[in-house]
Amino acid sequence: MKLPRRSRADDAARLRIYYASDVHGSDVCWRKFLNAARYYDVAELIMGGDLAGKALVPIVRGPGGEHRAQLHGEERVAHDLHELEELERAIRTNGFYPLRLEEAELRAMEQDPELAAERFERVIVDDLRAWVRLADQRLADAGAQAYVMAGNDDPWSIDAVLEEGERVVACDDRVERLGAHEMISCSYANRTPWNSARELDEDALYARLRALADQLEAPERAIFNLHVPPYDSGLDTACELDEELRPVLRGGKPHEIPVGSHAVRQIIEEVQPLVSLHGHIHESRAIGQIGRTVAINPGSDYGSGLIHGCVVELQDSRVADRTLVSG
Repeated sequence: MKLPRRSRADDAARLRIYYASDVHGSDVCWRKFLNAARYYDVAELIMGGDLAGKALVPIVRGPGGEHRAQLHGEERVAHDLHELEELERAIRTNGFYPLRLEEAELRAMEQDPELAAERFERVIVDDLRAWVRLADQRLADAGAQAYVMAGNDDPWSIDAVLEEGERVVACDDRVERLGAHEMISCSYANRTPWNSARELDEDALYARLRALADQLEAPERAIFNLHVPPYDSGLDTACELDEELRPVLRGGKPHEIPVGSHAVRQIIEEVQPLVSLHGHIHESRAIGQIGRTVAINPGSDYGSGLIHGCVVELQDSRVADRTLVSG
């Protein structure tokens, strides 16, 4: 969906932003995120976290020079360079990282989990550095910038990479100014079954958010960029899992429950920012309201190469427009 272009008269009074989250290593989605600056005619992009992909996909060179990989349980074989590059593109489209290996290298990684983890993190960092370079180039051409933070799934090593950008602004745990509005950002989530890198108990998460919010000069005009959505907001509905991380069924159907953060809901209720932007729960795409605050989770479908996002227009102390978009 392409939105109407803004006029010059609107520019001085309005802030128009594009928000997306949870691209999880999808090169296609990252490129679409950058292209959103021109497509939706916005100068400010916000990426709400979970940048890293979920896994490495080894591509092993065989004795005859062919390369083999397992993708979605299916063996894929590349017989020449063209097919190998096509295989790597297919892997990246699904949010995974292709890694060319010799058979001996694969065996070494299988036998040494620490080596495998180190190799995985190195690939994440290298790929993200390439993303930042691409963003600097594309956004300079578009006259835009991107405010980017990690999410709960992301390793700590990516934070320094984000700091390297010129058009990429590393915004986590900071107050940034976007036009007449201030924005606070937080990459942490409440506790999850997966015990990911950036998780906190609710009281510790609230203390972190409160410390950020207390720095705001005009909280009623603020933007909250918080990776995890507020509890029981319609933005945090997911399938309940049992102790074995299997879906809980009721009446033969997955049982859905709210899984967002009580701390995030509390800080929104207390501060009442203009808008709060969230990711984390991919399947809970929605726009809600908490008091005067417009709360948005555009969802994520990164594995298909489709990016979900939202375009938000702020005018003075009100949300003039908000639209969920996909592309």
